[in-house]
Amino acid sequence: MTRERIVIENVEPQLQGGDFFIKRVIGELVQVTADVLGDGHDVVEAEVCYKWEQDKVWKTERLAHRVNDAYSANFVVENQGFYEYKIRGWIDHALNWQHGIEAKLKDAQYVKSELLDGIQYLEAVEAKLDEDGKHYVRIVKELFADEQRYDEACRYAVSEDLHCIFKDNPTRKFANESAALKIYVDRLKARFSTWYEFFPRSASQEPGKHGTFKDCERLLPRVASMGFDTLYFPPIHPIGEVNRKGRNNATNAEEGDSGVPWGIGSHLGGHKAIHPELGSEKDFRNLINNANSLGIEVAMDLAFQAAPDHPYLKEHPSWFKKRPDGTMQYAENPPKKYQDIVNFYWESEDFKDLWKELLSVAFHWIDFGVKVFRVDNPHTKPYYFWNWFITEIKKKHPDVLFLAEAFSRPKVMQQLAKQGYSQSYTYFTWRTSKHELTEYMTELTQTNQKEYFRPNFWPNTPDINPYHLQGANEAQHIIRYALAATLSSNIGLYGPVYEFMVSEPVPGKEEYMNSEKYQICHWDWNTDNKLIRLITKINAIRKQHEALQQTNNIRFCDLHNEGMMAFYKWNQDRTSELLVVISLDPYYQQSGSLRVPFESMNLTPGSELMLKDLVTDNTYTWNDEWNYVELHPAMPFHIFQIFK
Repeated sequence: MTRERIVIENVEPQLQGGDFFIKRVIGELVQVTADVLGDGHDVVEAEVCYKWEQDKVWKTERLAHRVNDAYSANFVVENQGFYEYKIRGWIDHALNWQHGIEAKLKDAQYVKSELLDGIQYLEAVEAKLDEDGKHYVRIVKELFADEQRYDEACRYAVSEDLHCIFKDNPTRKFANESAALKIYVDRLKARFSTWYEFFPRSASQEPGKHGTFKDCERLLPRVASMGFDTLYFPPIHPIGEVNRKGRNNATNAEEGDSGVPWGIGSHLGGHKAIHPELGSEKDFRNLINNANSLGIEVAMDLAFQAAPDHPYLKEHPSWFKKRPDGTMQYAENPPKKYQDIVNFYWESEDFKDLWKELLSVAFHWIDFGVKVFRVDNPHTKPYYFWNWFITEIKKKHPDVLFLAEAFSRPKVMQQLAKQGYSQSYTYFTWRTSKHELTEYMTELTQTNQKEYFRPNFWPNTPDINPYHLQGANEAQHIIRYALAATLSSNIGLYGPVYEFMVSEPVPGKEEYMNSEKYQICHWDWNTDNKLIRLITKINAIRKQHEALQQTNNIRFCDLHNEGMMAFYKWNQDRTSELLVVISLDPYYQQSGSLRVPFESMNLTPGSELMLKDLVTDNTYTWNDEWNYVELHPAMPFHIFQIFK
C-alpha cells in the first residue's frame, strides 16, 4: 500500500533490466528516455538523477515531455569510472494548482478560494529560496490573502516568475523512483583509436635475422608518421618447441622454424617471460616509453592458452585436460587442429587458482606500462571469467582497455562486450556491398548495441586474408581502408602486409601464403607508395575532425548507384560535420546523384553548402537537394568538410 501515484516504465538506455552497464567515454552525452504516467489529469513532473561513483549527492536534469507520456533528458558524464542513473517522478501539486487557476481564469471564473489554496504551495517552497526569492513569496502570499487586490493577485498567480519558482523548487511529495542503472565511463581511447599491427620478429633490417625490440624502436617514427596511435604486437613470449608448427602451418617444423607466437611457453618461460631473441625486459620497457613519447601506446596480446611444454603443465597439471589414454588434449576447432596449443581446463577443480594466475599475468605487464590488450579468442573462455577479470583490473587500473578478437556468432560477440570488453572486432572484414555495409552499420549504430558494443574495423588480420583483397589492386586497398576509417572511429590494420599489398593466398582459403604466423619475414620498411600516403592522410583527417572520432552519429544518404555509398557524420555538438562519398568499384568510374540529408543537418532544402575535400583541398558549392558526384578508381573517395 502506497501513496505514490507515479508509474515509471521503459527506462532507456539499459541492458537486460540493469544486469549489464552501458558504456560511454569522458565528455559523452547520455540520452535518457522513460514513460512516466500519473493517474487523472494532474501535472506530472520527472527528472533523471545521476551521480559518479565518488559523488555523495545526486545531480538532476528535468525530463521534458515529448508525446504519449514519454519523457527525455540528457546529461554529460565527466569522470572515468561508474555512474548511476535513475528516473524520479511525482505529481507536482504546485504546478497543478497554477495550471488549474489559469484555466479557470480563462473561463472567467472567480478564483478567490483558489488563491487562498495557493498559499500552502508558496509556504512549501519558501524555505528553499534565497532572500530575494523569500521576499517575492511573502509579497505574493499577502496578495493572495487580500480580497481588495484580487486582480493583482490573479496576475501574480499565473505569472512566469511564479511558474519558475515552482518549477525550480519542487517538493517532490510522494515521488516514485525507478531502479538505479549503471554506466561505465572510459577514457577517450576506448572510442577513438587507430591500431597498427606487425610482428616484432620481422622488424630486423637484416634478412634472415630475428627482429628485436630495438628494431621495433627504429620503426616507431614510421608508425607515428602514418598516424597510428596504438602499436599491437602478437605474443612476445617464448614459443613452444613441442609440436611446433612449420612454415605454412606444416604439422612438423624443420630446423630453424620459428613457430607460432600464439603457442606460448617453453623451458624459457611462459606468459610472464619475453622471447629471448626479442630482447630483455629493459628493452621492452624502453620501447613502451619511447612509443609513449610519440603518442603511441603499445598493445599486448593476451592469449590464454599454452604450448605443450609450457611450465604450467608441470607446475599445475590440473589446469589441463587429458584424454582417456593419458595424452594431453590439444586445441581443436574441427576440422582445424592446433597441435602446438593446449587449452586451459576451465572446469578444473582448481579453477580459482587458475583465474588468479591469469589475472597476475595481466598485472605483470600493466606494471611495464601496458594499458591496452588485444585478447585472443576470448569466446573460447567463460564469459564470467572475463567479467571478473576485467572488473578486477579496472578497479586498480581504469585506463586499461581490452579489444575482443572474437570473429564468432553475433550474440557471442555481444555477450563479451556486455561482460566488459572495451572494443570488439567485427564482421566489417567481410562486408563489401553497399547493402551489407549499410545494414551492418545500422545494426551497430541504431539498435541498443550502440550503448555497449564499440566496433573496431580491420580490413585484414594475420588470420584473415579476405577474398576481396586476394590479388586486389591498389584502388581496392584504398577503398577498404577509407571505408574502415570513416565508418568506425576504432580501426586497425595488419601491416606492412596491407600497405605493401601482399595478398597471395593459400589456394581456396582466406589465409596468407607464407604467413608471418609461421615464419619470420623480411620487409623493406623504407618503401613508400600512394596507399601509404593516403592511409597517412586519412589518419590525419581522423585526428583533426571529431566527426570521425565517434561511430554512432551517422546517416546514410540516398545515392542511386549500388557501386557508391555516401554518409553524413557529425560530432556531439555539431562543430564538426563531414560528408563522405566512397566508390565500391576498384576498376571503373562510378557516378550518381546524391541527396543531401538536410533534415539530419537541421537545414531546409535549398540551403547553400560549401564542401571542402580534405584530401585534395578542392571546394564545391551545393544549393540543390540532389547533386552530381563522380569517383574514379585513382581516387575512389571524398571526405568533405561541410560549411553551412
